[in-house]
Amino acid sequence: MNILITGGAGFIGSNFTKYWAEKNPLDKVVVYDKLTYAGNKENLRELFDNPNFVFVEGDILDGKLFEDTIKDNSIDTIVHFAAETHVDRSIEGPEAFVQTNIVGTFRILEVLKRYPDVRLHHISTDEVFGELPLDNPDAKFSETTPYDPRSPYSASKAASDHLIRAYTNTYKLKTTISNCSNNYGPYCHPEKLIPLAITRAMNDEEIPVYGDGLQVRDWIHVEDHCMGIELILEKGRLGETYILGGHGEQPNLYIIKEILKILDKPESLIVHVGDRKGHDRRYAMDFTKAHNELGFNPLKPMEERLEETVQWYLDNRDWWEPMKEDANEIADRYLANRM
Repeated sequence: MNILITGGAGFIGSNFTKYWAEKNPLDKVVVYDKLTYAGNKENLRELFDNPNFVFVEGDILDGKLFEDTIKDNSIDTIVHFAAETHVDRSIEGPEAFVQTNIVGTFRILEVLKRYPDVRLHHISTDEVFGELPLDNPDAKFSETTPYDPRSPYSASKAASDHLIRAYTNTYKLKTTISNCSNNYGPYCHPEKLIPLAITRAMNDEEIPVYGDGLQVRDWIHVEDHCMGIELILEKGRLGETYILGGHGEQPNLYIIKEILKILDKPESLIVHVGDRKGHDRRYAMDFTKAHNELGFNPLKPMEERLEETVQWYLDNRDWWEPMKEDANEIADRYLANRM
């Protein structure tokens, strides 16, 4: 296989790139990444000497460069991670999300009209479905849940999903889509909830928590997500969507308290701040279809994965400390609105 991974220097993309290269050492692996604040070429350092690895610095809005990359590397499979993803940033500046997530996906699809034999797998999110009630724990998102995006980020991802399906139907492209829950694990930018809590707790810094902290998310470890994508590429039916979840449904406040326990830090570091605009209360994933058709199931319980993640940040200060200033600036803005 000659596989092209957009956004392959970002958090989930880089984990998938290394996962795929290790499992498929004879495949050509091409990463196409704009290297924004969320993309870090150092995430891929161990692949630099791999003769089957190619890195292209490029924007998915650049249709010509994207097409040249497909032609020059005889690409037969694309996994499309490239996206703006942080909800808070989408609230402050939605245009970048419209451009990258909607127009960028459109550019890819326009190129693929000329390469209809290339397989495209598109990475989406649970946030396109809106929110679930806290008082009904049996309610979960499935592949048939109607879309109800509630932030500029989720609206832009919903639009990209609709474009994928429309082009698949109209132009007979070979596509699949997966909607995953919140990812955590190595190489996650320290502005995100779990690494923010870990890195600030390590430094005995206050940890901002939106509102009451009882917003529930279904967390999936990034390795389990990578495994799910692999199964979709190997066994998934073209034109289908698959939900990928982690059996990790917990309130944000619980997650932060568990991190503090692992690090032996006091809960007094937690500071409740004003809630995010339009903050969804609960997400949960029913991945029965992926389990039954593909054999997908998370490999380890969240408690074990969370300990592994904390240890990774303890062991890799040199990776996250250069990004800490930006993450702290965001955290300080939250803390200025403490309750």
